[in-house]
Amino acid sequence: MSAVFEKPSYLSRVAPMLHGFDGPLAFAVFLLACAGLLTMYSSGFDYGSRFVDHGRNMLLAGVIMFVVAQIPPQRLQTFAVPLYMAGVALLIAVAVFGITKKGARRWLNVGIVIQPSEILKIAMPLMLAWWFQKREGQMRPLDFLVAGLLLIVPVGLIVKQPDLGTAILVTAAGFAVIFFAGLSWKLILPPLMLGIVGATLIVFFEPQLCADGVRWPLLHDYQQQRVCTLLDPSKDPLGKGFHIIQGMIAIGSGGVFGKGFMQGTQTHLEFIPERTTDFIFAAYSEEFGLLGNLFLIFGFLFLVLRGLGIALEASTVFSRLLAGAITMIFFTYAFVNMGMVSGILPVVGVPLPFISYGGTAMVTLGLGLGILMSIAKAKRLVQS
Repeated sequence: MSAVFEKPSYLSRVAPMLHGFDGPLAFAVFLLACAGLLTMYSSGFDYGSRFVDHGRNMLLAGVIMFVVAQIPPQRLQTFAVPLYMAGVALLIAVAVFGITKKGARRWLNVGIVIQPSEILKIAMPLMLAWWFQKREGQMRPLDFLVAGLLLIVPVGLIVKQPDLGTAILVTAAGFAVIFFAGLSWKLILPPLMLGIVGATLIVFFEPQLCADGVRWPLLHDYQQQRVCTLLDPSKDPLGKGFHIIQGMIAIGSGGVFGKGFMQGTQTHLEFIPERTTDFIFAAYSEEFGLLGNLFLIFGFLFLVLRGLGIALEASTVFSRLLAGAITMIFFTYAFVNMGMVSGILPVVGVPLPFISYGGTAMVTLGLGLGILMSIAKAKRLVQS
């Protein structure tokens, strides 16, 4: 008597891989990705293949997200130390014999040209989450000091390149892990208050601090110029202040309902610099107005809240800290980009997630989403 074995269908083989994916998070990312494609088609209309390349980058990020989501958090934990050590070693290599472009040494040629600082956006929260997982149940002040040193070393190397935008993102990811691990408010409030007082004094004494010939310690000249331009962009409206002024004009001219898709005059007459990358939020605001901005803001808020929800429901300290830090990376990306385009933060090279053009940033976002999906899947598998 012969037995007949039916070959399982393709759908039945793929279904287990999709089981446990977080639906609300995926839906939020899908809506933001649609907004990004729509905006890129308009703002990148005269940029040749930029729209197609943006779609390709999104597909690549989706594939990376899917692959990483199949890796259990316990396995991700084993990559923490090697990835962090490799990232720091590459940053040191950049400082010694890196490639310099436009006065910044950020790249390394290893057969292909890479930017090692991007690795730390993921490696930093992985490393610190691994560290606090090892110290679970026996946390001491010294452990937070060690975590601070683990954070300061790569951030210092990135600032030296200089790359303020990436340094902000790596610092935000690392500090989020340290904060969620239980850092006391007594240690957070003093530097926070000092920063608020310092910012207030800079605004109050701006005419004296930004006068010709005055140099600020600890900051490069271009960084000082960015702060001074933020405080008063009208001092150099055709030079350093051009980006901020044109961004604010585009956002304001959009009104409540926007000028309409493909109808943005500031965008298509090329008044907005970097309109497909760092300043794409200005192009989006001009065409979709306040209502479009609210949609985008609520989309990012929902993504952040869902990510924090995944962190709260995670089953281990490592997963909780890692999910919380990855979520704060998305928040920092969106907050800093919208803030700098709106004229409330200095201009730094931080893209708007899923909206701005950029292959490296999209890969980083795909990795982050894959980690969140992995943690969400692990939680659901434990529950089932």
